[in-house]
Amino acid sequence: MDAATWGLVIATFVACFVEMVEATTIVMAMGFTRSWKSALLGTLAALGVLAVVTAFAGYALANWLPESALQLAIGGLLLIFGLQWLRKAILRSSGRKAVHDEAAIYKEEVAAAKAAGESTGSVDLFSFMVSFKGVFLEGMEVVFIVITFGLNAKNVPAASVGAIAAVVVVLIIAVAARRPLSMINENLLKYGVGLLLASFGTFWAVEGLGIFRAGHTSLEWPGNDLIILALLAAWFVLSRIFIAVLRTPASRPVASGEAYVEVKK
Repeated sequence: MDAATWGLVIATFVACFVEMVEATTIVMAMGFTRSWKSALLGTLAALGVLAVVTAFAGYALANWLPESALQLAIGGLLLIFGLQWLRKAILRSSGRKAVHDEAAIYKEEVAAAKAAGESTGSVDLFSFMVSFKGVFLEGMEVVFIVITFGLNAKNVPAASVGAIAAVVVVLIIAVAARRPLSMINENLLKYGVGLLLASFGTFWAVEGLGIFRAGHTSLEWPGNDLIILALLAAWFVLSRIFIAVLRTPASRPVASGEAYVEVKK
């Protein structure tokens, strides 16, 4: 594979890895607390629905829009997603938002599972539905990342390889650890993913502006794909400036041992 393909695989892997960590935490809570059979059935059902959504959305976008319109639409959406992730990362790094804690999320899911009561059927509907919902919602972001990265790079298979690799690695870690994946610095990963999404989104959205000129051909960046590295550096510098500005005395740093975690996304 060339450097561009490796870059696509790595970018997709990192972005999907974060989502899979969160989905795995939910499934593990249901499996250990209530029913592994039902939790895994819910997971498989969600994966089946996601496969259908991926196939339909990928075909529709690839065949119903001209290239420049596709770049503008997907680049714009990717930029919006990236800025949302970056905003949360900036607030967390500056002390204005609680950090994301998988251990705390796991405890909350376990408490909810225990409070739901015993199941009377062969399939525990609570475990099934919670696992289905968790995997489906997190998986939709994976689908979005694979489709956007893959279509714009004209290499959906490579993007899919990155996503599948992320799923496999997270599952291996989860099976080996047999506990919430809180040892992974998810907040740092989210920061990195936010930078990637914002950079690629900016790159493709600007290219897609060519839809508004005669011929509807895509605009070209100086240096072509290499400009993505410059965009990545620019977003990083801008984010650090925001963190420095927001890190004021009003944003009191968390004392050692003080409970300060984010339970919800």
